Amino acid sequence: MSNADELLRIEGIRKSFPGVVALDGVDFDLRRGEVHVLLGENGAGKSTLIKTLSGAHTPDEGRILVGGEEVRIHGAQDAERLGIATIYQEFNLVPDLTVAENIFLGRQPRRFGMIDRKKMEADAAELLERVGLSVSPRARVRELGIARLQMVEIAKALSLDTRVLIMDEPTAVLTSEEVEKLFVIVRKLREDGVGIVFITHHLEEIAALGDRVTVIRDGRSVGQVPAATPEQELVRLMVGRSIEQQYPRERAATGSALLSVQGLSRDGVFHDVSFEVRAGEVVGVAGLVGAGRTEVVRAVFGADPYDRGTVRVSGADLKRHDIGAAMTAGIGLVPEDRKGQGLVLDQSVEENLGLVTLKSATRGGIVDLKGQHDAAARIAGQLGVRMAGLGQQVRTLSGGNQQKVVIGKWLLADTKVLILDEPTRGIDVGAKVEIYQLINELTAAGAAVLMISSDLPEVLGMSDRVLVMAQGRIAGELSAEEATQDAVMSLAVSNPTTELEAPRGR
Repeated sequence: MSNADELLRIEGIRKSFPGVVALDGVDFDLRRGEVHVLLGENGAGKSTLIKTLSGAHTPDEGRILVGGEEVRIHGAQDAERLGIATIYQEFNLVPDLTVAENIFLGRQPRRFGMIDRKKMEADAAELLERVGLSVSPRARVRELGIARLQMVEIAKALSLDTRVLIMDEPTAVLTSEEVEKLFVIVRKLREDGVGIVFITHHLEEIAALGDRVTVIRDGRSVGQVPAATPEQELVRLMVGRSIEQQYPRERAATGSALLSVQGLSRDGVFHDVSFEVRAGEVVGVAGLVGAGRTEVVRAVFGADPYDRGTVRVSGADLKRHDIGAAMTAGIGLVPEDRKGQGLVLDQSVEENLGLVTLKSATRGGIVDLKGQHDAAARIAGQLGVRMAGLGQQVRTLSGGNQQKVVIGKWLLADTKVLILDEPTRGIDVGAKVEIYQLINELTAAGAAVLMISSDLPEVLGMSDRVLVMAQGRIAGELSAEEATQDAVMSLAVSNPTTELEAPRGR
């Protein structure tokens, strides 16, 4: 490699926060026209590192070199000037502005002192064509889906004459088809000489897209290996140990039905949905995006209304559209949007863990603070939440540790039926296995688990039965032995309305 090929070099970067050493001497380099994967568990230091490169954090020690020259990055403008752009998991777009306005926000072309909208929209159209996005520059960002928002972010980065593009979990919420389209764009950028720092928890993506991998563990860079390195070796580098079983399901003895759903319907959303989940059982729910899986479980939990049908817990009818009644009956929901719906981000770990039990811990208007504290400490220890202390603000935790807090609050409430919606999205392989072990413990203790996941191997590996939804209906049910990727996908792309009505015409 010649010096001219090196776009970025990081040497001995250290960064500490009160009570936590986030980065402890990290080394990293990026070459022109390569995809360098940054791999590590949640909390390993990846986010701190990319925030250091984007100007959100200033390192305590170490050097950053761009194009062979040492630089100081004190904010986003410094990063932009150096040709460094970052696309975070949470998009940095303004919903009520147009696509063109978002791409050139704060940098709109001007003519005679006024914003030159014609030029801005023409330039935006060129960038959108470059990333393969067929959408009007005048479209409002709020009208776009996740995949298109991702492409707008890339177009925005390219408008900055980006040489270094950092992508933080860009595939976390995309379908497999959308991921392939994104990979086409990334490969084109690589051909154009852009250096790409790619962060992912999906190990299968590394060999498909990457050139090199740097692994970070506990704030330190512990190895740099080719992208073709076997997954088991990558896992060992990440977590410091071998994980023999990716999906360690331990099947428990099943009991009576704890959750029974009959004929659940919401006009235009889902139709005649019926199923049950028994004590000691994990029932997986598979299907394509838009099949109605999340809408059904939110209705079961009382978060959304439904028009017809019944929900029973332990044989007793549940009052519809009443979250309080669902919680009292023993139902818990871990939502797919943990930050927006599962946590109060500005509150502490302790306060979040105690949210569900706060009412039961209150007598005469006085909260049993010691009892809540002791319970939070116990469950945080049991789940292995990595934190500076119970008083740490939950928004500062890694994604995997935030998810443990969301699950932990339901464990404290002694939940009988736990609904998990995308429980391991954006979580590293080590934390995934910990959550799977937790599912085993729940079912061994007699609880029932209903798990929605777009990760098909996860559904197959952890479910005792699999329900497949298509077009708002249950398209079929498969036992663990019957459930294969082909069998699930065959049902997921079927037309259950036609198949259910066909016998009537015979």
